[in-house]
Amino acid sequence: MLLTDNLSFAIHNIASFFMPNPSVPLVFSSGTFWMMFLVFLPIFACIRHRKMQMMLFVVAFSLFFAFKSCGWIFLLMVATSIIDWQLALRISKLEGKSARKWMLVVSLLCSVGILVAFKYTNFFLQSWHEMLGGNFQPLSIIAPIGISFYTFRTISYVVDVYKEKMPPVEHYLDYLFYLSFFPCLVAGPVVRARDFMPQLERDSAVTKAEIYGGFWLVLRGVVKKAIVADYLAQYSAIIFGSPETLQGYSGFELLMAALGFTVQLYADFSGYSDMAIGLGSIMGFDLGVNFDHPFRSLNITEFWRRWHISLSFWLRDYVYIPLGGNRKGKVRQYINLFLTMLIGGFWHGAGVTYVIWGAIHGIALVVHKMCMPWLKKIPDNWPVKVISGLVTFLTVMLAFVFFRAESFSEATTILSGIFTNFDLAYLPPFVSVRYVWCIMLVLLLVAHFVPVRIYDGLKEWFVESHWLFKLSIFIIVVQLVLQFASSDVSPFIYAQY
Repeated sequence: MLLTDNLSFAIHNIASFFMPNPSVPLVFSSGTFWMMFLVFLPIFACIRHRKMQMMLFVVAFSLFFAFKSCGWIFLLMVATSIIDWQLALRISKLEGKSARKWMLVVSLLCSVGILVAFKYTNFFLQSWHEMLGGNFQPLSIIAPIGISFYTFRTISYVVDVYKEKMPPVEHYLDYLFYLSFFPCLVAGPVVRARDFMPQLERDSAVTKAEIYGGFWLVLRGVVKKAIVADYLAQYSAIIFGSPETLQGYSGFELLMAALGFTVQLYADFSGYSDMAIGLGSIMGFDLGVNFDHPFRSLNITEFWRRWHISLSFWLRDYVYIPLGGNRKGKVRQYINLFLTMLIGGFWHGAGVTYVIWGAIHGIALVVHKMCMPWLKKIPDNWPVKVISGLVTFLTVMLAFVFFRAESFSEATTILSGIFTNFDLAYLPPFVSVRYVWCIMLVLLLVAHFVPVRIYDGLKEWFVESHWLFKLSIFIIVVQLVLQFASSDVSPFIYAQY
């Protein structure tokens, strides 16, 4: 009887593993993913040079990854990929400019329409009911995992084919491989087809530097996400989302929540990017760079060249430049900058707080562009750089209050408390109670300003080190994760976008 019960329990666990469970996120920092990847990697290594087998295997793994995270709705991504692949092929074969443009419009309407349907249906319905004064019950809509990011990739692909910046992908399996590639599936980077597709033709073996360099990035990402970001999130969760208790917090405590979320978001998203880029490197694919020490920025323009680089450049190439960029005079340039950031804000979420966040960055970019003639006359010395960096960081941090807040009133209450009820007397008791939180915050900020050459040296040292040293680093990281991990695996913040 006991043997039967144990066997039944084992079968149940195995069966449940192959079933989707959106309530338990499948993230790169989870044990479930690493169990899957440890099975995946040796098989992948054996068939790496057999292109057809390799692509079929990776696509199957990627689609299973999507299925585990959102259920059968992942098939929508497959359907979208078929439509855009076919439309791009037709665009490349058409000679008439008008026909090509109409085909492009059909593709864009399809991609954007699906994105809007899943992300903004409840927003539009709620707005409609509010205008009519009726009661609104949100629809239960489960979006395919990474819908925003693979939509961006489909748009960039079709537009690039239309503009003849790349030839169309002849084989559907190649395109599905690109679109479903699991390291990029959840939250980017938004790798473009013209950069990714040539890598499928690679014949050389994956180098030691790529494998262990990728492993180093993965470990760094795990530290950022599973240790720092998830721990800092505990305090942010107390302050944000509790408008009824905000009046009881001092301005200093609210400022720490804003500062903590800014650092948390960076650690979370750059940690994900490190893991995604590292996994790609281990497999022999270059996914580029997505974060380049953004808090070192001396102005808001530089910030957007360092923060979420793949998205920033996507918005520049597929929104800002098509709007006219800087080709139609200064006033039009300022309008285009503002509209681009407004669209970027709305893409993050269907809410007024996201739109305000985008508007703040749009205004900041416009002000910086307008002030450039005067800023160039200011001496480029260390005091100026420190002040510029602080102003930029404070602008970014205060804008992130709207990004994190669940309502406009909550954001304004927090900002009002910071500026009207600030008292440094709360610093000693805050540090005393939350000393681990403060240590993590300070360590990440300090590490952010370590010279890049030191990080490059550490990475090279890790690549060339003995396997026992690599194993020791891995064990230390795992131990730290277990030490600081919460009871639940926290999803990546950008997985919801």
